[in-house]
Amino acid sequence: MSTLEEHVDVGVPIDRAWDRLHRVENFPSFVEGVRDARTEPNGRAHLDVEAGGRTRELEAEVSDRKERVMEWHTTGAPLLAGTFSLKPIDRTHTRVQARLEYDPDTVRETFGGPKGFAQANAIERVVRSDLEHFKDYLERER
Repeated sequence: MSTLEEHVDVGVPIDRAWDRLHRVENFPSFVEGVRDARTEPNGRAHLDVEAGGRTRELEAEVSDRKERVMEWHTTGAPLLAGTFSLKPIDRTHTRVQARLEYDPDTVRETFGGPKGFAQANAIERVVRSDLEHFKDYLERER
């Protein structure tokens, strides 16, 4: 398994960032490749994802931990897991940290794309870009 961690500082209070992070139906606004997303019963989310010219439906279980940490993991292939951690910087700024655990070969087989280091770089770029889009999404709604 590979692990990727990235963060972005956003100009909104932690409560607003936490609330927006839980609006699964808005994921297409800031997560690259997500075409449709919806909350399902029992802490699940359904995502229609397009990547590498392929479309896949993903089901994920989502749960919250103390200290503003959201955990998630897919319930089928590809096996992915991660967390979003929110930390207050001050009253009007929040750090959003994303952690993703994935098997590069499984991601490549499922969605296509390059092998090895090139794929890791591509995944890093996507996660960084998604965090920047999340920042824009949050700050646009002030």
